[in-house]
Amino acid sequence: MNLKSLKIFCDIVTRRSFSRAAEDNGISQSGASQVVSQLESRLGVQLIERSKRPLAPTREGKVFFDGCRKLVAQYDALEDEVRTLHDEVAGRVRVAAIYSVGLHHMSRYVQEFMSRHPKANVRLEYLHPDRVLESVEQGQADIGIVSYPRSTRSIEAEPWREEPIVLVCAPGNPFAGRVQMELKELHGQRMVGFDPDLVIRHEIDRVVAASGAEPNVVMEFDNIETIKRAVEIDAGVALLPEPTVGREVAAGTLTTVRLAPEDMVRPLGIIHARGKPLPPTAARFVELLRGHAHDLEPAADASADLVAHA
Repeated sequence: MNLKSLKIFCDIVTRRSFSRAAEDNGISQSGASQVVSQLESRLGVQLIERSKRPLAPTREGKVFFDGCRKLVAQYDALEDEVRTLHDEVAGRVRVAAIYSVGLHHMSRYVQEFMSRHPKANVRLEYLHPDRVLESVEQGQADIGIVSYPRSTRSIEAEPWREEPIVLVCAPGNPFAGRVQMELKELHGQRMVGFDPDLVIRHEIDRVVAASGAEPNVVMEFDNIETIKRAVEIDAGVALLPEPTVGREVAAGTLTTVRLAPEDMVRPLGIIHARGKPLPPTAARFVELLRGHAHDLEPAADASADLVAHA
């Protein structure tokens, strides 16, 4: 039994798939299956319930997984600590971020970090908001970048930055060309909104209702990219974080109108596992992000082919 085998087992349980765990670890699917078989033979118990889809650990497998996950995390932290002796940042940091933070911003931060610390290794992964939380909770990511951050029993959240929410419309829409508007003007207007189960939808609905407006929500989507496509064909207007439409505004396919006097923002935050100190390299990366907390300029975003979840 070696640490690599324990990590592969943890990845199989976390990813609920032999094939995805095998791909993560650069081995074949049969190789991942053999690892579990060898562990089961050594322990004399079944660890994975193979008849279920998706895969799930047995009762014994869950206990073994909880212990192995801690061992792997402790070793990773030890490795980082040794590598960063004498103040040299040479460890790794695993970052999970929601899509709508944008490749442009996050890639720039990663490049800056790597230029400062050439021996460091940053793995950046874009996920659905629920998967970001799950990735941090299960130790797959050191930190997560989410909207509307909230601390829980297992997650510790800190505010990072706030993005202004603006009215977004097609260039031919009657609101286009306006410098600013009041939310009450949305009464009866066709709107493209977020799915009702998303936090950003709840917050937007609360503020719009407080203004006395009752817009006509004609479409609902769970991601910003699809909302933007609907607004581009003038299916309705939308309320979106300003930095997420920088590319379209620059291209002339969308236009924005500031809201007055309301001050609507989408807060972004940094999350990490509660009660678990950040590895040294991850802590340094968080320091860099804090230094960019006021980078709010809308920018041409390279994430056009990604689904920008809120």
